[in-house]
Amino acid sequence: SQGEKHLSLEVGDTVHIQEAYEMPCSLLIFSTNIHLQGVFPASFVHLKEVIIEKRDNEEVVISAEMPLVKEVTTTLREWGSIWKQLFVANKEARVKQVQRLMWELMEWRSQLLSGTLPSDEFKELKQKVTSKIDYGNKILELDQVVRDEDGNILDPEKASVISLFRAHEEATTKINERIKEEQTDHCGISARIQSSPTHSLYVFVRNFVCRIGEDSELFMSLYDPIKQTIISENYLVRWGSKGFPKEIDMLNNLKVVFTDLGNKDLSREKIYLICQIVRVGRMDLKESNKKCTQNLRRPFGVAVMDISDIIKGKIECDEEKQFFIPFFPYVILSFLLCPKKYMLLFKCVCPPLLSGLWVTMKALVGDIVQIRKEYPHLVDRSTVVARKLGFPEIIMPGDVRNDIYLTLQGGDFDKYNKTTQKNVEVIMWVCDEEGKNSICLGAGDKGVSEYRSVIYYQVKQPRWMETFKVAVPLEEMHRIHLRFMFRHRSSLESKDKGEKNFAMAFVRLMKEDGTVLQDGLHDLVVFKGDSKRMEDVSSYLSLPSTRHHHGDPHKGATLSRSSSSVSGSGGGLSVSSRDSFTISTLVCSTKLTQNVGLLGLLKWRTRPELLKENLEKLKIIDGEEVVKFLQDTLDALFNIMMEHSQTDDYDILVFDALIYIIGLIADRKFQHFNTVLEAYIKQHFSATLAYKKLMSVLKRYLDVSSRGEQCEPILRTLKALEYIFNSLWTDLYDNDFMAEDPHDDRRNSLELLNNILEVLSRDNVGGTFQHIQDIVVSLLSIINRTVITMGREHTLISRVVACMTAILSQMDDCHYSTYIETFTGTTDLVDFLMESFLLFKDLIGKHVYPSDWMAMIMVQNRVFLRAINTYADTMNQKFLNNDDFEVQLWNNYFHLAVAFITQESLQLQHFSPTKRNKILAKYGDMRRLIGFAIRDMWYKLGSHKICFIPGMVGPILEMTLIPEEELRRATIPIFFDMVTCEHSHSGNFHKFENEIILKLDHEVEGGGGDERYMQLLETILLDCAAENPTLRPQVQHFVSLVKGLLIRLLDYRTVMSDDSRNNRMSCTVNLLNFYKDINREGMYIRYLYKLRDLHLEGENYTEAAYTLLLHSRLLKWSDEMCSPQFEFHGSQTQRQLKETLYDTIIDYFDKGKVSIDSDYLPLSSTNSACITSDDGLMSEKQAKFYENIMKILRPKPDYFAVGFYGQGYPPFLRNKVFIHRGKEYERREDFQTQLMSQFPSSVRLNTTTMPGDDIRNSPLQYIQCFTVQPVLEIPPRLKNKPVPDQIINFYKSNYVQRFHYSRPVRKGPVDPNNEFASMWIERTTFTTVYKLPGILRWFEATDMKHTTLSPLENAIETMESTNEKILTMINQYQADWSLPINPLSMLLNGIVDPAVMGGFAKYEKAFFTDEYTQQHPEDRDKLLRLKDLIAWQIPLLGGGISLHGKRVTDDLRPFHERMEECFKQLRKKVEKEYGVRELPDLDERKSTRPRSMLRSIRQSIISITSLQGSECGTPTKTHADR
Repeated sequence: SQGEKHLSLEVGDTVHIQEAYEMPCSLLIFSTNIHLQGVFPASFVHLKEVIIEKRDNEEVVISAEMPLVKEVTTTLREWGSIWKQLFVANKEARVKQVQRLMWELMEWRSQLLSGTLPSDEFKELKQKVTSKIDYGNKILELDQVVRDEDGNILDPEKASVISLFRAHEEATTKINERIKEEQTDHCGISARIQSSPTHSLYVFVRNFVCRIGEDSELFMSLYDPIKQTIISENYLVRWGSKGFPKEIDMLNNLKVVFTDLGNKDLSREKIYLICQIVRVGRMDLKESNKKCTQNLRRPFGVAVMDISDIIKGKIECDEEKQFFIPFFPYVILSFLLCPKKYMLLFKCVCPPLLSGLWVTMKALVGDIVQIRKEYPHLVDRSTVVARKLGFPEIIMPGDVRNDIYLTLQGGDFDKYNKTTQKNVEVIMWVCDEEGKNSICLGAGDKGVSEYRSVIYYQVKQPRWMETFKVAVPLEEMHRIHLRFMFRHRSSLESKDKGEKNFAMAFVRLMKEDGTVLQDGLHDLVVFKGDSKRMEDVSSYLSLPSTRHHHGDPHKGATLSRSSSSVSGSGGGLSVSSRDSFTISTLVCSTKLTQNVGLLGLLKWRTRPELLKENLEKLKIIDGEEVVKFLQDTLDALFNIMMEHSQTDDYDILVFDALIYIIGLIADRKFQHFNTVLEAYIKQHFSATLAYKKLMSVLKRYLDVSSRGEQCEPILRTLKALEYIFNSLWTDLYDNDFMAEDPHDDRRNSLELLNNILEVLSRDNVGGTFQHIQDIVVSLLSIINRTVITMGREHTLISRVVACMTAILSQMDDCHYSTYIETFTGTTDLVDFLMESFLLFKDLIGKHVYPSDWMAMIMVQNRVFLRAINTYADTMNQKFLNNDDFEVQLWNNYFHLAVAFITQESLQLQHFSPTKRNKILAKYGDMRRLIGFAIRDMWYKLGSHKICFIPGMVGPILEMTLIPEEELRRATIPIFFDMVTCEHSHSGNFHKFENEIILKLDHEVEGGGGDERYMQLLETILLDCAAENPTLRPQVQHFVSLVKGLLIRLLDYRTVMSDDSRNNRMSCTVNLLNFYKDINREGMYIRYLYKLRDLHLEGENYTEAAYTLLLHSRLLKWSDEMCSPQFEFHGSQTQRQLKETLYDTIIDYFDKGKVSIDSDYLPLSSTNSACITSDDGLMSEKQAKFYENIMKILRPKPDYFAVGFYGQGYPPFLRNKVFIHRGKEYERREDFQTQLMSQFPSSVRLNTTTMPGDDIRNSPLQYIQCFTVQPVLEIPPRLKNKPVPDQIINFYKSNYVQRFHYSRPVRKGPVDPNNEFASMWIERTTFTTVYKLPGILRWFEATDMKHTTLSPLENAIETMESTNEKILTMINQYQADWSLPINPLSMLLNGIVDPAVMGGFAKYEKAFFTDEYTQQHPEDRDKLLRLKDLIAWQIPLLGGGISLHGKRVTDDLRPFHERMEECFKQLRKKVEKEYGVRELPDLDERKSTRPRSMLRSIRQSIISITSLQGSECGTPTKTHADR
């Protein structure tokens, strides 16, 4: 908003309204983010109820919304700011993920605020919201939120340390499970689902739509199409003919939970939900005759759906989402036998529209008890439970089950005297001798007295595949048998009434040896006879029930397949050899076993003489059978031990049996039974004195093993010790808690102690002072040492630290003082304090908790802070006097306190506003408390302060750099106190100064310090020094030094994260120069190598070489060992290191295609007595480089002037001009584009004149860039000596410090026929602070001179340049005959041919006139010079044309002859007017010294000033190489 009194608001800001005007605006006085006041339109805000609390005379405004809604609001704001950052960082996947999370939270927040949810839905929504918040915080790396059982945020003020720690552990486990959900394993099963051993599927049948016209039965179950097996009980729904459930009360309540599913079930490739539909009525629906037979069960169809993804958690199902499962007619029922055929039909047969089943589904984690608790709105007591066909992967103690599942497989029935096949119906009863019965067709259905099968019409070999449950009391099991009757059913009722049972079969559920019927297929004997006799139990019960199969151990109760009668039956029944009938059974019983040996052990009292044999047999029984009866087996073993307490006959056998069982459970296959075993030990184990016998056997085994004898069971025993000790511990706890138990393992001891501390922390347990005192005195030191010795990777370390923190948190001042007094001697107390300080420092430096356990870390900090301050009081009382002063103890205290104040978890400036406000509200700023304590402790030291200088300078500096104003103001004066202390002790404070410069460099580079710190440091130290005239000058100098360093360090830190490598290099050079000026060699060298590394990154090899040269200059040609700061390659002498550096430097120069001058790289000391072989090698390298200059074409770099104008640049660039050395063949346009990319917000200036103050003072950034020409500077040692042209050319673009920029301007009247007469040159000469190339690719231009060249001076300069070109080219062609002729042709022709308008004719017209001579008498010498240059051009042209004539080809011969003709005319004219000049003969020179042709006369042809660049009035003084 605009205007001073208008308040700018963002969505979500909270404002406190003080007054409302008639205009639609309000005045506010408070905002949650910033304290401001102003006006804004009333329509901008929504009014909400608040609660006003008073805290320390301050009103705190709190929203009246429920806590969870407030948490969601705060979370959304925090995530919102992070979401924007992710968007800017272009993290697209995470942006979408967070966006989705935020949308969900906003939707749920609306539901919470609506207040219309029923309690169970509200509870579930609350769980979903808190789970989503915790998950989002984890993936965004925010702090973990710990909650109580109701999902509310746990208040660390009210919770004990132990409960807080446990809450963190639980929260971490839940969140990790939630995260694993997102990452499915190879089976595609959600990780959260996979982490649970038991799973369930909730199904709600909403509607069944199908026109049948008769009653029907819907059998729903889970099916594995790959293995072709049903894997669950049927859920039976009886559906009426009118389209409603038969029981109208079940409408909208047809809910079932398929439970007991394990991870193996979820790992199945496919799982289908199938619904088999059986109609109940006439044989054929088309029959309309009223005399038809009714209540026949006939197959009608099936509905099928692939639910693999739903049950595996890959698809999240909403409880309201309905799935439609299409219905397929009876023909497709065959899919149960042929899945491939089913799949084909499933794709081909299109079901009638809207025929099918509407259901809601949801995968639930946990068993039935767990899901009833967690999903009360879905699963209640009325919800039907359909169990798995078979046991769950874990059978918990107390889970009693005794179910027998029977499946009618199929039969084969002969038609005998009928013309067509029979319509066979199977009727089954559960019978004892008296004929009692009980059958369950499916879950949710009542028991029935008889079971009638589905009827297939005229099928010889019906395949029913119908499964139902037989539920019989355990005590009657041995008397029970199943009887099957077979009857032909007729369509007409009159005929059907006359039909009788034509055959029967039966099977016993229990064998004679007491074991239950084996699982699997049973081929039953089909008997024929009188129907009345078939119903008489006595007529068939003595007969064999199953046919003989090879390998069946129970031959006595079987018949061979070929038998046709039963000998001696006397019952009037005969075996039908033409009929067969097959069933399969599955026993799910925790009380009935199919293993004789296990049964003998469980019922050991009935046959005690077989007890030893049965105990030994246990080890060979299948593991699955044993774990199924785990509780009963363990009870039996412990009962055997207790009932034979007076003898040890069975002790070893029982012990071995226990070890075998425990070994089974340690097996990966049965690892889920760990919980069963633990539950048994805790809840069901009751053999109170078993521990004595177990201990004696264990001791016996250990004794045998210790004697070196073979003891095979010892390895198995040791693996099982955990559970043995748990049993012992339970026993001992019940009988003799205080008895010493040397075998109690550390984890249990720790948990016990934590439980005790948890109890003692409660308010309702009475007086706890003495209990805590006992724990402190006896255990605190032990716990401390345990933490010290235990590795940080140990699984128990966090628990031990939590235990220690809990003890300290429950200690009050009396506990501390009493504990301190328990130390008898000073040494013991000092050792304890030192140990505690080191321990605290270690725990603060490396937290044992994850970084997102902020609440736990802050509580630990608060507890440690109190302990540190309490121990500090003890130090003041006992170890401050001269006689008792302990330097190391105080040193440890200071280092601990500084480590505490600088730990990352307390640096509020790094946190989001939300997190910062939370911490300040709950814990305050602990840094201030400990900081003030450090200050007070320092001032108490008195004369001992000198012991801590310079050692404590670094830590105190680290503390003062914390960006907290009050803390800085309180602690910076300590520096002046250190200065005073060292000065009074030594007469100076050099140690302090050196240390602070060294540490400041490291701290600022690491992120500490800012401009405000620099201001405070300067102000406070100068204010302190003002009261001490003696120290004032030295302190002022020190402050100036530190301020200069800080400015450079802050610049350096700012640009180190910058993309511009150039800026990083500039700041590095500023720093290394500063360290050089203040004579800090170590720091200087450190930054030299940082600069070297930056150059190598950018492949600036030349500059990297110059950087290393600066290091080499600090070394001597001597065999003295290097000082530590020089040592980069192990222990070396200065000579060795210098030679190594030179070797590297030369390599860098070679890569950079620049040769080093011997002035820069002296090969050895001048007074050295001898030259080593290495020196010779170096000399060879140097000679090689000079040879490269002569032979190899070195590309000449361009130089660019770059001006940075405007206040938008950092100080080291602002309003300065730099000369940049371009890269090989780099064009100005390319250089400028790359430059602009480093400053994307800058504006390019298109002029080359210096900008005015309006640009310089602008807040924007402006860049000016243009090409400049280097000015040749001949080295003194080469002046007035014959130098090869290649050397001169090299120096034209290397080792240069001055650069020209020339701009032509017109002055006076312009002659259109001769532009030279009025062409003046404005020239700017830039002088850099250092020569280029150097340690940077650019240097600042510290001096700029502006000069103007007259037209005559411009002509002289042009003629000198032309003569130089001709001479250079003649030398090149003379030296290398392979060069192409074209460049020479163009140069010569451009001068001698008048048609080209080249040459000097224009100069003659402009300057060689009487009029010009009269008007400019001062130019007399210059005119003579110009004439002399024109005269010297003729022999040069002659030499060039002569050379051209020797090299020209025949096709260019006419061109050459024309050029010769022009030259003759030109020479005649010039020699007449300006005299004759002569050159030595070219041929004579060629044979002797071709490369040095014309050297001796160079100075005559071209003035030496031309080699250096004619200044014409410009000063030639240069800056010394600094």
